[in-house]
Amino acid sequence: MLQWQVRGQQVATPQQVGEIKGEFIYMKPDLLGNIFTLAQGGQLKKYNAVFDSTGVFNEVKRFGKLHSIKTDNPLRTLLYFKSYKTILMLDRFMQVVNRIDLRRTNIFQVNAIAQSYDNKIWLFDELDARLKKLTNQGVIELETTDLRLLLGLNPNPDVIFELYKYVCMYDEVNGLMLFDQLGAYRNTIPLKGWNNVHGIGEIVIGIQGSKLMGYHLKNLKTMELLDLNDLTIGSDNQVVVCGQRLYILGQSGIVIYNIPVGMNKLAD
Repeated sequence: MLQWQVRGQQVATPQQVGEIKGEFIYMKPDLLGNIFTLAQGGQLKKYNAVFDSTGVFNEVKRFGKLHSIKTDNPLRTLLYFKSYKTILMLDRFMQVVNRIDLRRTNIFQVNAIAQSYDNKIWLFDELDARLKKLTNQGVIELETTDLRLLLGLNPNPDVIFELYKYVCMYDEVNGLMLFDQLGAYRNTIPLKGWNNVHGIGEIVIGIQGSKLMGYHLKNLKTMELLDLNDLTIGSDNQVVVCGQRLYILGQSGIVIYNIPVGMNKLAD
């Protein structure tokens, strides 16, 4: 039985509310309850909050392998194609409204991108080890200094996202690196060895072993949110919390659970 926990105390049991069958290799929900799925054949499909298909994007293979989907703004989805160094922006109808070729900005090696609060784009340029913010025209608006020199380590983030008042950059070796929204470095939190890292509200969420963990950026507490032992979670499975739902991608599809009301305030 799935049970949300905090500081070892049972909070509530999530209830399954739906399932989407299919052989998906990637999924990404948004705050409106929509779910983007990438099928084995390369088709990108969008489902609404009641799990009905509402749109399809069939041009994925034109730009190579889809590396990531960013849904921070439900009205503007970012598709990142790492091999082509290309970012596509889709509107809510799955139509392309903008395309950024990073090579035109002399950016050639990027693993992680994110949307900013003002609908611009954060990315980490691995060649010069700088966190950069781009306009919708692909122009660099701001950038950090070389983080290898600044931090005395070699960042290798696989995820970037904005949360609370920070730009969060995470890798398993170095942990969680925090910057303000002007790109100034603030702190590194040693949350090492987490995967499926993302954010909700003021909480950074990730999986460590068989536990769904949370780190509250405001009160600086680490929490155990959920014991995943009763689920068959493989290293290639995705587990994502978004809004008031928990999404688990397995071999046969996506299972969706309702999160007990108040989960976002467990650390208060």
